[in-house]
Amino acid sequence: MERLRVLRSLPPDGRLLFVTRMARMFAYGFLAVVLVLYLDHIGISAKRIGLLLTLTLVGDTVISLWLTRIADRFGRKRMLVVGAGLMLFAGLLFAVTTNFLLLLLAATIGVISPSGNEVGPFLPIEQASLTQLVSKEVRTEVFAWYNLAGSIASAVGAVFGGGLAQGLINAGWAAVDSYRVLLVVYAAVGTVLWVLFRRMTPAAEAPRNSRTPGTTAPSFFAARFGLHRSYRLVLKMSALFALDAFGGGFIPQSIMAYWFYLRFGVSPGLLGAIFFVANILAAVSALAAARVAARIGLIRTMVFTHLPSNVLLILVPLMPNLPLAIAVLLLRFSISQMDVPTRQSYTMAVVSPDELSAAAGITGVARTTGAALSPMFTGMFLANAALWNIPFFLAGGLKIIYDLSLYRSFKAVRPPEE
Repeated sequence: MERLRVLRSLPPDGRLLFVTRMARMFAYGFLAVVLVLYLDHIGISAKRIGLLLTLTLVGDTVISLWLTRIADRFGRKRMLVVGAGLMLFAGLLFAVTTNFLLLLLAATIGVISPSGNEVGPFLPIEQASLTQLVSKEVRTEVFAWYNLAGSIASAVGAVFGGGLAQGLINAGWAAVDSYRVLLVVYAAVGTVLWVLFRRMTPAAEAPRNSRTPGTTAPSFFAARFGLHRSYRLVLKMSALFALDAFGGGFIPQSIMAYWFYLRFGVSPGLLGAIFFVANILAAVSALAAARVAARIGLIRTMVFTHLPSNVLLILVPLMPNLPLAIAVLLLRFSISQMDVPTRQSYTMAVVSPDELSAAAGITGVARTTGAALSPMFTGMFLANAALWNIPFFLAGGLKIIYDLSLYRSFKAVRPPEE
């Protein structure tokens, strides 16, 4: 009950941002289970699928950087509404065409998630607004609940998406048509977000004249990216976050679902159930992160929980049968997301108040950029049955390097509350 008090104390805009987070993550989880299956069924080769997923993330990176860079000046509400429109655009265009060039256009300009995780401008802007709306004493706790809400919504989306696709197939629909229905639903959620974001009030906007006095940086960063005192810290964090995301980009949720389909012939319905449980476990782990961080600190929580999860990721393809592979995957998900709210809270804690959107946007873009580079290689690996397991090994290995580098670089940089 004590922990629920944090949620009850949220102002109206904070509650609205929780609702938009849940709606968005439901759509991401809903589509991620079948996205690669859909592309495969409309005749896109494995190599082209990898390229398409890469360009999806590249486009999301550019859009996110542009919108978050100007959000504090032109309005966070306006930029979130634009993002919702781009989500609607991508879902509709994916649903109505099989032309590869048009799919590239939708992937590059629109907002669509191949991983089931956050993409686009939404998360950085919402993080900045939430940081502004709550006190620093409860910031990590609020971010933990925020991620819990998103993970549960993504889990529910995954099971509904897989179940709906399987149900339509069982009812006699062609597989490709059942997957296309999911894309239309995804686009509809973009419309819902457009309506919700328009209800935001000025309380969630960046405060005027909030620049920290006596803090300057090279004009390039101040003018182009909205950073001053924290620019070196943010760039260093961004480089490490990009490495982590580059590793994770080898095996996003849609690729992982496709791997289970290739390796074990898992049906869409079972895939939905697997990732429902996985995301529920991830949600619980995100909530536990706040308690752990209160005891050992944000950086230690990020590293000490992330390292074993990456070892488990490497072990998934080494399992000899489906039940063991699922068990190791679920064990991995049970601790894999504890670094997420702590990472978000740490980033917001160590930068100046007028750098919140910029810092969240740049570190978020770094992650999206890193994740955008790897799927093209994964596509090549999946085209050869002998190389199907390589993405797991690359992802786990690179993420372990990230964990060790992060601890070495930031163990002495503590947020004010520590």
